[in-house]
Amino acid sequence: MTVLEAILLGIVQGLTEFLPISSSGHLVIVPEFLNMEPPPLAFDVLLHLATAIAVLGYFGREIYMMIVAFVAPRRLEPKEVKGWRRMALWMVIGSVPIAAAGFFFRGFFESLFESTLAVGAFLILTGCLMLAADFVVSRSVGERRVLKDIGAADAIIIGLFQALAVAPGLSRSGATISAGVYVGLERRSAARFSFLLSVPAILGAGLVNAGDISAGLQGGSASAFALGALAALVSSVLAVHFMLRFLRNHRLRGFVIYVFVVGAIVIGLSLL
Repeated sequence: MTVLEAILLGIVQGLTEFLPISSSGHLVIVPEFLNMEPPPLAFDVLLHLATAIAVLGYFGREIYMMIVAFVAPRRLEPKEVKGWRRMALWMVIGSVPIAAAGFFFRGFFESLFESTLAVGAFLILTGCLMLAADFVVSRSVGERRVLKDIGAADAIIIGLFQALAVAPGLSRSGATISAGVYVGLERRSAARFSFLLSVPAILGAGLVNAGDISAGLQGGSASAFALGALAALVSSVLAVHFMLRFLRNHRLRGFVIYVFVVGAIVIGLSLL
């Protein structure tokens, strides 16, 4: 893998992790159709860790407040302590389904990465989920709930959708934002919880595969790995910022069209 290829894949990972178009699907599609060697697992894990660091930085205040609520609660008002502790708990609860999916069905999900047909089909499914979310919003009556209104049941439902998105082509952000809308959240709050929920999932996967990163660096790919990770980090911050601003006044229709078109093309080419 060359340095330019690493940077390209880093940008693809960073943008598509938080734009609802599937990072895992694009990391299968891009090397396949550009005739590139598939990136090593170590590099893929490192890119995901870079995106997690980007989220930690972007939502630094929220993460800091959750920590303070546990280690120094006297610095906050009692109501704030309760609210931030609850948010941390919902993140933990919402992460249980993906941890279970990774533990019990890892082999099944990994086998899907070998099939561009599966990627195309899951991209189409991503579009259907987002299309349904737009329909739900269009039929809503009254004010939708915001981030502080999330409860345990909401976290579990959104977490189940995140677990399904382990499949390549099924966008994690697309699935979880849609799930948030289904349970009554307004779009930006659904996106914020989706992005926060990505942190334990990505960090957990990174810890499980930490040995692969070390082996990859020892294999002489340190510069390519580092630049690819930097590209993923910067593009992740830009993607998160864009999505939160975009969802103020826009629906997901544009992303629906994109994944439908790309999914149809991928399915068509895989059947040739």
